[in-house]
Formats: sequence, C-alpha cells, structure tokens
Amino acid sequence: MWDNPCVLAIKQGKLGGILGGFHEVASARQKTPPDSGLRNRYAFTYPNSSLKGLPHMKAIDATQLYFDRAADRMDLSGNMRRLLLTPKREVTVEIAVELDNGEIGIFQGFRVQHDNARGPFKGGLRYHPEVDLDEVRSLAALMTWKTAVVNVPYGGAKGGIGINPRNHSSRELERITRKFVDGIHDTIGPDRDIPAPDMGTNAEVMAWITNQYEKYHGFSPACVTGKPVELFGLPGREEATGRGVGIFTVKLMQRLGRKLNQTRVAIQGFGNVGTHTSKFLADAEMKIVAVSDVSGGYYNPDGLKMAEMLHYIVEHKGSLAGYNNAQRITNAELLELECDLLIPAALGGVITSENVDRIKAPIIVEAANGPIWPDADRVLEDRGVLILPDILANAGGVTASYFEWVQNRQHYQWGLNRVRQELDRVLSESFERVWELGKEKKVSLRTAAYIIGIGRVGRATVLGGIA
Repeated sequence: MWDNPCVLAIKQGKLGGILGGFHEVASARQKTPPDSGLRNRYAFTYPNSSLKGLPHMKAIDATQLYFDRAADRMDLSGNMRRLLLTPKREVTVEIAVELDNGEIGIFQGFRVQHDNARGPFKGGLRYHPEVDLDEVRSLAALMTWKTAVVNVPYGGAKGGIGINPRNHSSRELERITRKFVDGIHDTIGPDRDIPAPDMGTNAEVMAWITNQYEKYHGFSPACVTGKPVELFGLPGREEATGRGVGIFTVKLMQRLGRKLNQTRVAIQGFGNVGTHTSKFLADAEMKIVAVSDVSGGYYNPDGLKMAEMLHYIVEHKGSLAGYNNAQRITNAELLELECDLLIPAALGGVITSENVDRIKAPIIVEAANGPIWPDADRVLEDRGVLILPDILANAGGVTASYFEWVQNRQHYQWGLNRVRQELDRVLSESFERVWELGKEKKVSLRTAAYIIGIGRVGRATVLGGIA
C-alpha cells in the first residue's frame, strides 16, 4: 500500500508535481514500536522522562503526541509531520475597550489558522480566562483532524480571548467582541475562515461578529456559524455538539452489546454540551447518575432527575448552584465514580497521571477537547478502557456548522427534522469508519481517527501541491 508514488512522496516530504491517492488507512509497520518516534521527538522537551508523568505538558504538546502516535503507524517522514502540524497563520490582537465603570480594559485575542488544504479554515471562538496562544494552537490543530474525520470540506482554526465572560456585562462583551473583529476581519470570511461558538460564547456573540464583519464587507451571513435562527442560523445548531455526543455514545454502546437502560453515566460539565448530551442520553433511557458544573458535582446512584435539573438551570441563569435534590460531590470525585460510562464535557486536561489510577469507568467519551493527557491515555489504554476520542466525539457541532454554512451560501434553510437526520447520517458513517479501522488495524479509536484525519488532509495537501 505504501508503494504508491504519492504516499512515498509524503513519507519522504517530497510533494512537488506528484499526484495519486494518499490512503486513509495506513498499514502499520509492526517492526516500529508505536511510540518510539514519539519519545525521541520529545526527548529534548521532556528530558529523562517517559510517556508517564510528562512534566509541564501544554495542550499543544498533547495534540502533537497524539498526532505522532498515528504518524508512527503511518511511517510519515519528519518533513511531512512538520508540514501538517505547522499553522498557516497566527494572529494576536490587543483589545482595548472602555468598561462600564469608565476604566480602560486591555485584553488579548488570538486566531490561529492551522490548515486549509481541504477547505476554508473553521473553528470556534472561546472566551475563558485561561485562553492563551498554546491552547488555541492545540485546538486549531484538533479542528483540522476533526473536520477531516467527519469529512466536511473545511480546514482547522480556533480563536479565543482571555477573559471571564461572567465578570463582564453584555455591553462590555459586545464592545470586546466588535473590537476583536476589527482586528481580524480581513483574515476571516465565508471562503477564508468561519468562526463559531465555543466555551463562553453563544449565538448572540456570533450575531455581533456577523454585524461587525458586514460593516466592512457587506451582507455575508456565511461569515460565521452558530448564529441565532432569526439571523440566518440553523435550527438545531445549539444542540448539535451535545446531540452528536449522544449519537456516538448510543452507537458505541450498541457496538459493545450493552443495554442502554442498564448503563450508568457520569457527565463532568453541564454547559451547552453537557446539558444536551444528558438530555439525549436520558431520552435514550440511560441512567445519568452524576453531573457537575462550576458549583460542584451532583450525584444520585439511582439516577438523577434530569428533567428537573434541566428546568432548574433555565430558572437559575445556567447554574446548578443551590440545587439540593442530589448528593453533593466535587468535580474530582465525579471523575472517580463507579460508573459504566464517563463523559468529560468541560475543560481539557482533567484526567492526568495524578488521578488516572483512580478512574474506574471502563468507557470514556471525550465530549470536551483534550480532557485526557497522553500519559493518562496510555495507562487507560493498557488497562483496557475504551475511549471515544474528542476529534470524533464532539464533531457534531462542526458538522451542523457546515449545514448552516451551506444554507447561508444557498439562501435556503432546512427544517429541524432534516438537520437531525443529516447529522445522524454523517456522524454514523464517521463512527463506523473509525470503528472498522480500529478493529482492522488493532489500534485505539483515537489512533484510528487520527489516521483517517491525517490521511485525508495529507492527500489534499499532495493533490494541491506546494508552489
């Protein structure tokens, strides 16, 4: 399989003028230990360390380690790895705005455009105090592989502003958002880079971005996705990521032959993704025994009253604080509960070498981006824990964003039923492809997903050539 001229060119880092098929499924070279190249690559960054307990790891390091596991299986050359990993563009914007109290607030915003070999850059915009350039780089790379795994015609990008939106009024957030758009409007757009909601942002923020962008470029509803339905948004876009996690979870349980009504689920994170995931799984008769948000965890071994909790957060500005119809636990304790399925749906890096030995769930679905560090991932894999990786598990959002973008370009809107049907079709096909590759090549679902994503991006890179 690797004798194809195009594939050999990719392995050797020679792209000019060679056309052919870059195979999605790479033959594993059994003589090469899967992580030998990975350890060598990071020997300088992490001196005297093995995979377990890598000190001071950043999000971008974790993303590259996962990439290298798949690249080692595919026997990609160093040149090709650097080409596929290096971002096309990184933009840093200073945002100075007047706050409600008359003071001047100074914030930093980022937009990293990682790869556009398969289509326009695509990725969310998050508002969170821990946002930095390394995190945005990591998430942009994840978007490249994610869009490729579900085979939507996008590349990968990500953006963020280092603020806590809870500490700012709506008027302040609008001014910050518009000032950020002023700094990046000439690098985004329907055919260049299409932002979308992420942690700390929502449809309202996307409406502000659209309005500000159109001041420079005229009517252009396809410049962002995740907009309000009234402003050319997509019915079902808000639920899409969580619904996608639910679809993948049900597919996984069916493949494993498990009965849904006998499956105990713990969900860390009760924001947009966590709430829609819990609703979907509760409707599928799975038993949600624990959920958590910033106020802490809520546990009932007999199953939480999800309808009551979902109603509670609507009445209390999206927070579970004060809910007393469940046993209180910490977020850390939730991760270590006895359950059949754990779904981290909040921040990344919550399962590390420090707590991995206390993780009891035999199945983990990564609704969040990067919730498991590579050192912990290896331990869990060796223990036989089945992990559905983030680049597949939370791809429902970007898939629905693609539907919205297509409709904006055609000026024609689908109904909710069609959106859900198409989402189910695309995600189901993607799941089956990853599952079958993992089974065929005897690799983890994460490595299988990366092999597919890298293969598609690599093939597009070769076909397009480098001038």
